[in-house]
Amino acid sequence: MAYRRLGLRSDHRRSVLRNSVTSLLDKEKIVTTETRAKEIKRLADKMITLGKRGDLHARRQAMSYLTSEAVVYKLFNDLAPRYEERQGGYSRIIKMGNRRGDGAPMAILELVE
Repeated sequence: MAYRRLGLRSDHRRSVLRNSVTSLLDKEKIVTTETRAKEIKRLADKMITLGKRGDLHARRQAMSYLTSEAVVYKLFNDLAPRYEERQGGYSRIIKMGNRRGDGAPMAILELVE
């Protein structure tokens, strides 16, 4: 299987992931369920790799996925230079335990320093 369906329709899934990746790159730390965190991590690492490439085509690809121009600016001007020497693994997942309401396993997803 190429990706996790997360129990959502395809358009809703795409929207949730786009907004979550944008939030992660903006705030650099989010709290979500473990399965969503694994999907968000995969996509966020791809966006940072686009930022490291730094050309116009990469900027347009990032702009077509992320929902905020300010986050694209931050990605290319702040985050990409930070990870210039790093070959991958730009984010980490820290497990927190279960959510009180429904028992879903929760995790913190954050960008590595």
